[in-house]
Amino acid sequence: MAYTSNGTAIEADEEGYLININEWTEDLAGQIAKDEGITMSPEHWEVVNFLREYYAEYQIAPAVRVLTKAIAKKMGPEKGNNKYLYELFPYGPGKQACKIAGLPKPTGCV
Repeated sequence: MAYTSNGTAIEADEEGYLININEWTEDLAGQIAKDEGITMSPEHWEVVNFLREYYAEYQIAPAVRVLTKAIAKKMGPEKGNNKYLYELFPYGPGKQACKIAGLPKPTGCV
């Protein structure tokens, strides 16, 4: 599987996760989101950027439970809860948001 961004093919695995996370761009994220049926809003970008910062610090994509707690700690309980995150990313905030953020599939996601 591959995405095309600015005329360049970007390789992804069979589930759509980028092979090389350093090839991620915001334009590519928008394309992945569109493929996932998501129209990116400022709230989506807030979670995607949070995930990229988290990955840069810990070198791992967080599972949903860890993601929810970390977002609650940084952004408050109104955003750090399953209901809010699943409204943004209906196919799973860890799995779907990580894909859009250009990160590997979180540990424990099926």
